[in-house]
Amino acid sequence: MSGRAQLMWDEAVTGYDFGPDHPMDPVRLALTRRLVEAFGLDQDVDVVAAKAAGDSTLRLVHREDYIAAVKAASADPGVADGSYGLGTLDDPAFAGMHEVSALIAGQSVGAAEAVWRGEALHAVNFAGGLHHAMSGGASGFCIYNDASLAIARLLELGAERVAYVDVDVHHGDGVQAAFWEDPRVLTISLHEHPRTLFPQTGWPEETGAAGVAEGSAVNVALPAGTGDAGWLRAFHAVVPELIADFRPQVLVTQHGADTHFEDPLAHLAVSLDAQRAVQVACHSLAHEYAEGRWVALGGGGYAVVDVVPRSWTHLVGIAAGREIAPEASIPEEWRQEVFVRTRQLAPVRMTDGRWPVRWGDWEAGYDPADRLDQAVLAARRAVFPLRGLLA
Repeated sequence: MSGRAQLMWDEAVTGYDFGPDHPMDPVRLALTRRLVEAFGLDQDVDVVAAKAAGDSTLRLVHREDYIAAVKAASADPGVADGSYGLGTLDDPAFAGMHEVSALIAGQSVGAAEAVWRGEALHAVNFAGGLHHAMSGGASGFCIYNDASLAIARLLELGAERVAYVDVDVHHGDGVQAAFWEDPRVLTISLHEHPRTLFPQTGWPEETGAAGVAEGSAVNVALPAGTGDAGWLRAFHAVVPELIADFRPQVLVTQHGADTHFEDPLAHLAVSLDAQRAVQVACHSLAHEYAEGRWVALGGGGYAVVDVVPRSWTHLVGIAAGREIAPEASIPEEWRQEVFVRTRQLAPVRMTDGRWPVRWGDWEAGYDPADRLDQAVLAARRAVFPLRGLLA
């Protein structure tokens, strides 16, 4: 197995563009790629452009009629079929939509193949993580569910246990739905509570198909306003124990940056430094339980200058084995490019000033009056007994 990491990148993924007024601005991808370059991380990874996912690959997760609908809307956005979630405010149709969506999916599938075949130990596709797309419809800015497709490809290649950990602020509903009846896939999602945020799913009681895959879906529904200490406490109270029990052959993680306190679409209060701490933790879990096999994806994130490029550059650095120090200054050439592209002033360091981040271990004591602890306990009580673990 190669010790080098792969960074999946094709400049054409920046064509995933819902229009100038849409929050998912593709400049976030371009700026992340340029920041990776500015720190020289592209010298420490193999930069690979995988081919777009073909129809047979897309059909591992998506219905044939939906793929046909995406192709039709891609060729003529005016015929977008709203019954498939296309042509909506969240998912406007645009020319070339099928091609670029399939390209992003192809990068995640290629990442999974490289890791499974031993061509790379880790692989990162920060353009991916489009976790809301369903088998028969677009949802939440997501056309094709590249995370589900990567997992499905791993199963097709012979993997018997794949763990998926999603720390986007929104519930990883599409991935959960894709593997609801499959005990070979453990899905864990930490997200803002469905009472206060799209997609209004991800309740602790959602634990997998009864009698078939009970205990294979895990949901930690965090109260709005959760900050660094609570977010990290919840992660470490649930994820490591489940991963240790499941012992996946591959760890697939989704690192949406929209948990950040500056994100305009959600209500958590997590810093860049806490996001980095979870990235480090996922890397460690992959080495401890999955022989290092790690596929890391991007996801949401709508503070496209201040947050997303820094967060995902940290992710690439961790995967590459050359972590960027939180206190590191951001290269001036990148800051100048940010201003040229966006007319915004760029951040100056790779930290929000909260490193090192502190949190209390779950074993340190449960507070029944604390809403965060209530959320963690609800998730543990719902799933841990189904897996033979103590809640």
